[in-house]
Amino acid sequence: MDSFQRDGLTFDVIDGGPPDGEPAVLLHGFPQDATAWNRVSPALHQAGLRTLAPDQRGYSPMARPRGRGRYRLRETADDVLALLDAAGLESAHVVGHDWGGVVAWGLAAWYPDRVRTLTSLSTPHPAALTKAMTTSDQALRSYYMALFQLPLLPERLLLSGGGTPLRRMLRGGGLSREAAAHYVARMQEPGALSAALGWYRAMPLGLRDRVGTVRVPTLHVWSTGDTFLGRAGTDATAQYVDAPYRLEVLDGVTHWLPELAAERVAELVTAHVRTA
Repeated sequence: MDSFQRDGLTFDVIDGGPPDGEPAVLLHGFPQDATAWNRVSPALHQAGLRTLAPDQRGYSPMARPRGRGRYRLRETADDVLALLDAAGLESAHVVGHDWGGVVAWGLAAWYPDRVRTLTSLSTPHPAALTKAMTTSDQALRSYYMALFQLPLLPERLLLSGGGTPLRRMLRGGGLSREAAAHYVARMQEPGALSAALGWYRAMPLGLRDRVGTVRVPTLHVWSTGDTFLGRAGTDATAQYVDAPYRLEVLDGVTHWLPELAAERVAELVTAHVRTA
């Protein structure tokens, strides 16, 4: 499949690997797209997994609704359920990075019958992250989330000079010139950056979208070079999982795990899927 629909929106999907393989849904974060998994997927395919990597809400050109309420976590999680239904899948392994990790946590907590295993790259359990905001330096690390609440200004700042500030941020985090250029170009599409920022702007509306205890086998991967997400949230995550849980810490890698630690990520996901 190369697309699916929900509520009048059309989402692009990269579908690869053996058609009859165990399915794994790969969920990207900000400001990435499904190509973030391009170096991870081939190894998963060799391990016998079928991968479904969607361009999520706001990132697919035909799935950029207006209004921050359209980007609440419940909406983005239900998009993944629509993907599973369109693919004829009762359940799948779910792997998420950054905002994709938040969606993965929500799916596993709310729809455990649809999630075979959960792998969250970088992102701790949402409740653990909230706790870390008041018990560590996480609030300082997350200052940009407050900035992103402002209308229009973030778009102007990040895309000024042909997207130079956004490109500098991505390159400073270790992304290749090609990957940074690709993501910046996608964010320069009409309405794309505002739609992507809708995920942040919907956060004040998401208090009702509480993510509770997760009861599916869970792997959390965090890296010591992550400047956006500190160790406190990661250390608190285990208390929100009532199932086999494993934490894997990658030394010296920055936030962009699918791109910069693809081989190790694929190894960890494969092992997690096989032992669940």
